[in-house]
Amino acid sequence: MKEISIGEFARRSRLSPKALRLYDERGVLVPSRVDQASGYRYYGTAQLEQARLVVMLRQLQLPLAAIKELLACDPAEAAARIAEHWRHAEAAHGARRELADYLVNRLCGKRPVMYEVATREMPERSLLCLKRHVEEQGLWAFGKEFIAILRERPFRRMEGREGAHFCIYWGWPSADGDGPVEWCIPVPKAEAHALAEHYPELTLRTEPAHRELFVPLPSTLESGALHIQLAVESLQAWVHEHEQELEQGAGDERLAHTPEDLGDRITYLATGPASADCDFAVAFVAP
Repeated sequence: MKEISIGEFARRSRLSPKALRLYDERGVLVPSRVDQASGYRYYGTAQLEQARLVVMLRQLQLPLAAIKELLACDPAEAAARIAEHWRHAEAAHGARRELADYLVNRLCGKRPVMYEVATREMPERSLLCLKRHVEEQGLWAFGKEFIAILRERPFRRMEGREGAHFCIYWGWPSADGDGPVEWCIPVPKAEAHALAEHYPELTLRTEPAHRELFVPLPSTLESGALHIQLAVESLQAWVHEHEQELEQGAGDERLAHTPEDLGDRITYLATGPASADCDFAVAFVAP
């Protein structure tokens, strides 16, 4: 295999020497040889095709870690992964477009309800919970950890929405900071203490009966944070439209929003945090 200098390889691959050094450090595109005395990098001409592939994948905004994995795949699997990435990217773009439309309308004095809003009654429940401060990039791993605990030691689940596991956001993780997040699974009251002993890493607590104001989330959850923001705005717009109705409720049926007590939550009716069958809710209790 013919070798060429890093400068020539950069010119022919349309990658800068700085980018090539970074890709070498991350194990994405490693030179065929490094001179031990000078530290100068040399690349094989056969690596040019791989380098051009890296250029195109970066244009698709794939992170370097994902590109490294792709380069190790056979062509069919790599093609499938690229198609999946683009599906996610299109879903995120659609959600950003919806959010931009909402902001335009709001700044023009309108408060559109983006998603259909409904209410439901939730009974008092015993919950097994795992709570932690999580950064935005760690949300997915935290959810998988919770589901893995339940799958390792399965038990008879409560049926329906009342028995579905859910995630409470006591604070909202973002690119700029973390937030306390709590995963919960309802358990039968009569079995709660026995199950708590079976899951010592989880905390047992009781959640009071309450009413939830909720919106179904779209089936494409790849852009979850954007859809959740639209759901929040839809709920706020609904509350704004029904403010007098809520304030004029009769006696104990009047509702008071207390996120500090119950938190905002996503409920998952299927098997895990990647499920599309879920909704976003805020909780209300009688004052």
